[in-house]
Amino acid sequence: MPVIEAQNLSKIYPVAIKEPGIKGTITHFFRRTYRQIKAVQDISFEIAAGEVVGFLGPNGAGKTTTLKMLTGLIHPSGGKVKVAGHIPFRRQEAFLQKITLVMGQKQQLLWDLPAMDSLKINAAVYNIPEREFYHRVGELTEMLSLEGKLSQPVRKLSLGERMKAELLAALLHRPKVLFLDEPTLGLDVNAQVGVRDFLREYNRRYQATVLLTSHYMADITALCERVLLIHQGKLMYDGSLDGLLERFAPYREVHVELAHPLPKEKLALYGDIQHIDGRIVCFMVQQEDLTRTVSRILAELEVTDFQVTEPPVEQVIGRVFLEGVISG
Repeated sequence: MPVIEAQNLSKIYPVAIKEPGIKGTITHFFRRTYRQIKAVQDISFEIAAGEVVGFLGPNGAGKTTTLKMLTGLIHPSGGKVKVAGHIPFRRQEAFLQKITLVMGQKQQLLWDLPAMDSLKINAAVYNIPEREFYHRVGELTEMLSLEGKLSQPVRKLSLGERMKAELLAALLHRPKVLFLDEPTLGLDVNAQVGVRDFLREYNRRYQATVLLTSHYMADITALCERVLLIHQGKLMYDGSLDGLLERFAPYREVHVELAHPLPKEKLALYGDIQHIDGRIVCFMVQQEDLTRTVSRILAELEVTDFQVTEPPVEQVIGRVFLEGVISG
């Protein structure tokens, strides 16, 4: 049975239209007219227990709106949704015990108090016995490398330490379903790696189901085998990350280091040039032409080194959104 089910899920916001000037203000006061903003449009997907799924899309695509419907913060305009056997917007206690929502730009820890004080409040909210509370705090503290940090006021922690402490607070009740909205937002590279390692270990240890949104593609490639792509409120792709590359990137990048610089006009005869930096040239070559093109380059040009790579994932996804490719 899937842990997360969404069937034709939609959210439409009515937005009042106001004409400029005094007349527009008076009319707006007595007789308002509205236009419909379709934030999410008929999206359907299922996520099984223990899956870690990336949820990708540009700003305003509908990612956060979808997460809020899945966690019960807002009521859908249409469709059906079920998470861990519950209908989210009913906000039943049994449902809230099974899920958590972490938003990288929001915080629940009290700024001037030690993180431990906020954790004790969370333990009371979730009815966690004292012995079990200290056991869980110790376990998560070790997993997150936060030893000695929970007794300090939150405002004195680094950004990475605060984010880890926020994760600890959000996972104290040991939820089985994690909704993570930009959990590494603003963190430095080392802190991002630490959060990713923790999430990977938490998923392995507790078989938690994770739906993750992030603008850092390293988060997605490190944690997710499957991705959902949403654009303008519509689900464009649901499948493996490798399948996404195969479908939307039917080309490879050929990086060539030449013995001597050559004019761009001559190099253009061998393929589409991505960029030139002195003697180093990057070609974009269709996959079916790859063998023939590489053989020709090696035979006809003085090459000191070359490498064939797949295009960066963010480049592929950017192309999907730019062209508005809809999956069939």
